Amino acid sequence: MTKTFKYWQWRTIFATMIGYAIFYFVRKNFSFAIPGLTAEYGISKTSFGIIMTLVTVVYGASRFLNGYLADRFNARYHMAIGLLLCAAANYAFGFGADLSYLITGESSGPQFVNTMVFIFGLFLLLNNLFQGSGFPPCNRLLTHWIPANELATKMSIWNTSHSIGASIVAILCGYIMATMGHGAWKWCFWIPATIALVGAIGIYIFLRDTPSSVGLPELHTINKKGKEGGAEYKAFLRKMVFRNKWIWILAIANFMVYIVRFAVLDWGPTFLKEARGMSLANAGWTVAIFEIFGIIGMIVSGWLTDHVFKGKAHRTCFWFMAGVAVFMTIFVSLPAGTSMPVMVVVLAMAGFFIYGPQALIGIAASNQATNRAAATANGLIGMFGYASGIVSGIGVGMLVDAWGNWDYVFYGMIGIAVLCVAVFTLMWNAKADGYAEEETAKL
Repeated sequence: MTKTFKYWQWRTIFATMIGYAIFYFVRKNFSFAIPGLTAEYGISKTSFGIIMTLVTVVYGASRFLNGYLADRFNARYHMAIGLLLCAAANYAFGFGADLSYLITGESSGPQFVNTMVFIFGLFLLLNNLFQGSGFPPCNRLLTHWIPANELATKMSIWNTSHSIGASIVAILCGYIMATMGHGAWKWCFWIPATIALVGAIGIYIFLRDTPSSVGLPELHTINKKGKEGGAEYKAFLRKMVFRNKWIWILAIANFMVYIVRFAVLDWGPTFLKEARGMSLANAGWTVAIFEIFGIIGMIVSGWLTDHVFKGKAHRTCFWFMAGVAVFMTIFVSLPAGTSMPVMVVVLAMAGFFIYGPQALIGIAASNQATNRAAATANGLIGMFGYASGIVSGIGVGMLVDAWGNWDYVFYGMIGIAVLCVAVFTLMWNAKADGYAEEETAKL
């Protein structure tokens, strides 16, 4: 590998890391606005749960569609335009109450609130539709710039981007909600949207497409693409993605991993405030620490995959999901009056273990499908992951509204983590990648 190639490899890694972190600025800000919207307008958790479910399903479908498109289009433009549209949707969300007033002529009451909830839902749906253009272009670029035998370690480093983004926006929005008073929730959208606008420009400036776009040789040259819209390529996709049993097992596992992950991320600030008595500022720091430990977990899981499990990411996932089950059990068993540092450490360790599989499942899918179909495979498993919003969104919201007890949510998360461990056992004997299969698919 030449010095020039390494320069562009790391430039691509860091540019996509920063860009994808900023996508999280304009996606994970909503959960911190929920307490403010509830306090000002009395919107129920079930209503928020329905919105979370709808937007998560839309995002999953968008990930699948954009995964298919990302294998065909210039990743630089794809990602930059997507982030620009996300910024626009977030600016619009901040004016949701004003739009409801213009439509209804009222500033309070059921009609005003219901109209506002509809407007919020509409802009969040649009935002998550555009959010689907974040990960697929990154996945396509990384599998073209990083050799398969280095992918787990380097992509695990890259995967820290969403934890970095989520932790920074948690601190930022926690501070906004704690200090800016009435109407502070609006700034949870406007400030991140401004950052995203700058980020979209940065993506356009610093990113390029595949190695050949800067005059460098492609990796895996024996697997060089044919005509992407032709019959041969469609047959290749069928074999390596849609008829590949390992991809489907990874998709099912991803569904379970994301239920646990989003139950904590989407509801964490509300849960910590209501069930553990934390201030929103402290809840923001707690979620940020959860994400920071997740960063460490991703890096450790990538290193273990390449150096201990010989590239077999599914085996690392097996052990990490067992760790999730253990620490979720410890967390729900903590007695009343447990000190905040103890709660934070236990929840952070759950984050350490949940983010290993969250990062590695996409890496495993990329390797099993090969770099020629990596974005499509990740689009499919991403769709399953974000379909989990049916459970982590409306399911959690309705459960807490009905029972008023957050413990039942954690019992469910423990059961799902144990089931996920069982799913990974089905893949225990799988090879590290599908490049040998790719050659047979081309014959």
